[in-house]
Amino acid sequence: MTTLHAAAGYLPGLAPAEVQWQPLVFESGATRLEVAVPVLSPQQMTALALRVKQASRLHLKTMTVSEIVAVVDRAIARLLDPADAYRIQADRLLPIVSGYDADMVRLGLTAFFKTFREPQLHRFVAEDFANPKLLDEFQPRPKGGAARAFGPDLLVHSWAGNVPALPLWSLVCGLLVKAGNIGKLPSAEPLFAGLFARLLAEVHPPLADCLAVVWWKGGEEEQASALYAEADTVLAYGANDSLAEIRRRLPVTTRFLPYGHKLGFGLVSAAALDTLRAPATARLAAWDVMRYDQQGCYSPHVFYVERGGKVSPREFAQYLASELANLQNRFPRRALALEDSAAVAGWRQAIELQSMSAGGEFVSELIGEDGAAFGVAYADEARALAPTALNRSLQVVAVDSLEQVIAQVEAHPPFLQTAGVAAAPAELFRLSELLGAAGVTRITAIGSMTSPEAGWHHDGRFNLLDLVRMVEIEQSAELAADKLAPYAD
Repeated sequence: MTTLHAAAGYLPGLAPAEVQWQPLVFESGATRLEVAVPVLSPQQMTALALRVKQASRLHLKTMTVSEIVAVVDRAIARLLDPADAYRIQADRLLPIVSGYDADMVRLGLTAFFKTFREPQLHRFVAEDFANPKLLDEFQPRPKGGAARAFGPDLLVHSWAGNVPALPLWSLVCGLLVKAGNIGKLPSAEPLFAGLFARLLAEVHPPLADCLAVVWWKGGEEEQASALYAEADTVLAYGANDSLAEIRRRLPVTTRFLPYGHKLGFGLVSAAALDTLRAPATARLAAWDVMRYDQQGCYSPHVFYVERGGKVSPREFAQYLASELANLQNRFPRRALALEDSAAVAGWRQAIELQSMSAGGEFVSELIGEDGAAFGVAYADEARALAPTALNRSLQVVAVDSLEQVIAQVEAHPPFLQTAGVAAAPAELFRLSELLGAAGVTRITAIGSMTSPEAGWHHDGRFNLLDLVRMVEIEQSAELAADKLAPYAD
């Protein structure tokens, strides 16, 4: 077995010899990767936070948003270059860490990075700020007076590791609002955030001390408390239990922005179920299921398929199973941990028991020595939205009308986010009204469920506005100042 070594994190002002390091071990095939993650003392964590805050005041907060966008664009251009050392490292190591197919990771990273180029970032800022110069200086307001948006002195990120390179979203948001940024690495994917921080410092050295990437073991409260005590805002991804624990630790004055577990689903209209469109729609749906094995918050668990088309819902489920089999040949599912295998087996067993008692039918195919690499469960009667076992486990539910779906999903508004829809224009907007009222915040095409647009409103919230505080100069102050001007009578 080949053993590789890598260091995670990014600690400006701290020499490696000053820090304790803990190895995290990942294995993929004949390759073993040992990733050393930094273990800071509470005192080191506090000193690091103060250093990042001071540096961001001196450098990041003096840059214009356009200058920051240009720096990020240069870093992303490096990551999009397959010959660049940073991209080579990402392509080589992230499949080992995540367990995902190397081609899936490579294609996924390229598509992801493209959403952070300069034009997309300018659109990203404009989505939240009609006048982006509010982030640079006081600007006149339509009601009179002026206003400016100020980002946090220190924004702390707690990242999840279910999808490679996920930290890029929030880290770029923090840079755009000119915050000092410190991110806490997930143990499941501890590499990319530090890699990007080092690249950013190389591209624009004045930013070298404006961000840091740290790690601590779950349950170690002293390091977490030391960092949280210095933060203005904490942005966190993860399971709801983990988010509740972070909230418990935060001072009451700290702004907390949690992003928890979600259930994605799709709706397929009879209009998409003729002999030409149905196979194409199933192919797109299969891509949404295959990308990162349904680990994203936007990944589909259930597809509700309308009766009345030339292709029946059951036939659509068969198309979907065939497409997943094809994708398994191209992008094999990652090897499952014991608990994941048990979850998939339990889900399949539950579906088979339901089939015998309720008339449903299980459509699946066994591939390779380790059993079935995916599962498509078909139900001929309406069923409530419920999570599957992930890892390419999917439920297809037949409905008489897509309006029926609202009753199946509206009982879970805290878990709703992404709905993929294949429907004609009038039906799309009618369904969107109902889905939005039920709690869905993102409606997209099937095939795009796992590829959010640049600047999307994650969980229906503003990416940048949620991070800033607005400072207003009221019109009364302007008028009063005018009376004291040298030209005043």
